[in-house]
Amino acid sequence: QVLLAESGGAPVQAGGSLRLSCVVSGHTDAINFMAWFRQVPGKEREGVAAIFTRNTDFEATYYADSVKGRFTITRDNSENTLYLQMNNLTPEDSAEYYCAAELVVGSWYEAKYKYWGQGTQVTVSS
Repeated sequence: QVLLAESGGAPVQAGGSLRLSCVVSGHTDAINFMAWFRQVPGKEREGVAAIFTRNTDFEATYYADSVKGRFTITRDNSENTLYLQMNNLTPEDSAEYYCAAELVVGSWYEAKYKYWGQGTQVTVSS
């Protein structure tokens, strides 16, 4: 069993920054790949960024076009924590943000992961 717990969401003004955290507990050795998603009411969950987590020599990361150059995904294996640094936020970034672990099938940006957190709300005002 793997549990994911997000934190760090908050109200922020446009142009501001936030750092989201996702603490992984349980069978952490089973996790090879993690991602951040976001969702607004009435829309599908959208892949934001993803990263390999177990191979420390392999730093491949993936980003949605809408966040490239503004968001950075990182991991701290010693702390079992995934991060999402978000800079230059815009109102379009407002959403519930979720971390996910272990892609079951498909591409990283498809919401087909085995484990999900409960989400943390980011609200960006203009």
